[in-house]
Amino acid sequence: MSTEGTESPFTQSTGSARHAVLAELAAAGPVHRVRLFTGVDVWLITGQTEVREALAHPDIRRSPEQIPHREATPPELAAAMHQHILSSNPPDHTRMRKLVAAAFSRGGVAKLTSRIGALAAELLDELAEAGADGSTVDLVAGFGYPLPITVIAELLGVPPERRADFRRWSVIVTSGPAYPAEVYLGAARELLDFLRELVADKRAAPSTDLLSDLIAVRDGQAALTEDELTSMAFLLLSAGHETTVNLIANGVYALLTHPDQLALLRAESERLPDAVEELLRFDSPVQVTLPSVTAAPVRIGAVTIPAGEVVVPALLAANRDPNRYDLPERLDIAAAHGSHVAFGHGIHHCLGAPLARAEGRVAIGALLERFPRLRLADPAAEPERVPSLLLNGMRELMVRVD
Repeated sequence: MSTEGTESPFTQSTGSARHAVLAELAAAGPVHRVRLFTGVDVWLITGQTEVREALAHPDIRRSPEQIPHREATPPELAAAMHQHILSSNPPDHTRMRKLVAAAFSRGGVAKLTSRIGALAAELLDELAEAGADGSTVDLVAGFGYPLPITVIAELLGVPPERRADFRRWSVIVTSGPAYPAEVYLGAARELLDFLRELVADKRAAPSTDLLSDLIAVRDGQAALTEDELTSMAFLLLSAGHETTVNLIANGVYALLTHPDQLALLRAESERLPDAVEELLRFDSPVQVTLPSVTAAPVRIGAVTIPAGEVVVPALLAANRDPNRYDLPERLDIAAAHGSHVAFGHGIHHCLGAPLARAEGRVAIGALLERFPRLRLADPAAEPERVPSLLLNGMRELMVRVD
């Protein structure tokens, strides 16, 4: 099905605009032939059943050609940044995922919960001080970002003085197609230099962090290559915080703009786990998965996609699929929509989902408990979204906490 002429949801500047464009697409069917803002023609999948089919299909595979600014990226840079579990297929995917899975298991995350709570309390102290006189504070810069970046940085052993640099590089690299090639490549080279320096430091002085474990791991023939090591470090650092930043900010904004749901959650705090699941569905942190390519003709829904075509499953759209939810645009924390695909599906289901859920529960719960009068600085203004193909995040979220 062709939908040429429909606006691209990925360059829209507000969340409501993105959802409106995706809803228009979904009304026309679950599978669409569209042209991205990069000029590439793809098959965009918006139906939840069809997204699951695509993500589980063995003939829809990740391809090294589907990386940002591929033609301008030197092969050695691409190899050192994009050989990780999200960009690979079995058996390499299976081997690499096994090496890092233990750290992100429910048991591994449980060990981090108290640290997440302590970090949240420290950041909320700072927000309280900054907003004590009624001044507005940015919930993204002051809470949503520093909490998950500190957690993942500590897990991987990134020194505190380098985290601001990493944030600057990560914003550009994870939204690569939205930036000019020279800007993307400049950030990618600086980030790679940093990762190589970090790996060298860990080799010289191993610690108890995950990166030291990955360097030292020996599992028969399953050890990571040097390019896989830097690629995995990049993925874990970037994906390990960017998506959680969006979960926290998008989730809080959704609650503040739905006072009935906020009141219900405040009155019945035991609903928090279900609320996080509904917030993940309602305004997902990720717009689409990494693009894949059909290795053979593939039938998705009623459409046969030829071999060699680029396929883009749209998680943001699938989580508001009108064929799956009676009122997809309604926020309802009592509905417990645990069937969402905010973390993907199949072999590429997000490895860090348990950690993201834990951070979301701790962060949102602590924020609401600490600030009973938390409110938007300007209820009439919708936050600006960061232009991106992959991510669905806000530049800032200005609130009052007094």
